[in-house]
Amino acid sequence: MEPTEDWLVESLRLYQDFHAFDLSAATRVLEWIGDKGVFIAGYESLKKNEILHLMLPPRLSVKENQGLFPERDFTVCHGGFSDRAVLELKHVPDTRLLVTSGLPGCYLQVWQVEEDSDVIKAISTIAVQEKAGGLWPRLAVFSMVPRLLHGVQLSSLQVVDLESWKTMYSSGITDSEELSNLQVLDCNTFAFCCTSGRLGLVDTRQSWAPLENSSQGPGSGGQRWCAEVRNRGQGPGPCFSSLGADGQLRLLDARDLCHPVSSVQCPVSTPSPDPELLRVTWAPCLDNCLAISGFDGTVQVYDVSSWEGMGSRVEPLFTHRGHIFLDESKGDTAPLVTTHTWHPCKPRTLLSAASDASLHVWDWVDPRASC
Repeated sequence: MEPTEDWLVESLRLYQDFHAFDLSAATRVLEWIGDKGVFIAGYESLKKNEILHLMLPPRLSVKENQGLFPERDFTVCHGGFSDRAVLELKHVPDTRLLVTSGLPGCYLQVWQVEEDSDVIKAISTIAVQEKAGGLWPRLAVFSMVPRLLHGVQLSSLQVVDLESWKTMYSSGITDSEELSNLQVLDCNTFAFCCTSGRLGLVDTRQSWAPLENSSQGPGSGGQRWCAEVRNRGQGPGPCFSSLGADGQLRLLDARDLCHPVSSVQCPVSTPSPDPELLRVTWAPCLDNCLAISGFDGTVQVYDVSSWEGMGSRVEPLFTHRGHIFLDESKGDTAPLVTTHTWHPCKPRTLLSAASDASLHVWDWVDPRASC
């Protein structure tokens, strides 16, 4: 208990704000709707899984501390049940539609958040090409038009219009390399990352001719990778971040994806025990900050502005250890962070979820500010 007590005392200095909640089941989904609502969904196999639209407690919704609020927990606004494990969920902007991907079965489900009730209802499915067991489609949505990008492998990449249900774009290739994640960048461009570390930028206005690196990126070593592209307008510098299962983190310029600008080693105790949970995210409201998770019960935040060269070891600017110290299961296995996300407009606020069904909302204090 002593380390937990020490951390609780230390947390008074480490956090501007901190809230811990217990969900009914663990989630791999934290999908924002606006800046006050979030969707979560269970991922347990062989059971019905809840899909919930939660509203943040009022204290977490204000721009500054305005005293005590009577409601200190999430509020359930809408809910539904999925017969499958929900491994990915995307909200279609400016609509009441959700799209989920999961197992078993290689297809997508479209849901509607009812306007006159508290129900999230399944309304249709989208078939995909692959039928291989154990694989599930990766998702991304276009914000300007109601279109969905999905694919299991490069060969099956498609853009579907959610109003006409027509296929607007397809890769048209036979490349069977498995996708790790997809990201829409604007109304015509998207990025992909393959599990091998292969990265690419695709323009849907032309036939398949991505700007990409080699099939095995420098130093990929056969391990699994994920990636994220920084939003435009967040300052100069590398925009691609690519994270490997051994903690290697690369920054790349979109104009030259074959040669990383920098490659560093993050201090992870062991390689990720479940590389499917690897996650790297750029802070939307802080220049040059990103967060990683999927290695243990922590979320690490980094400032990349001083990174250069290859092979150096870096230290996080901040590490969230709350999922470890607040775990009440008393088991031998520590919880594993399943996902995290930055608040869309509060610069240092993140949400993180773990395998013990804990959900944390935390606003970290920049240690450099007290120096």
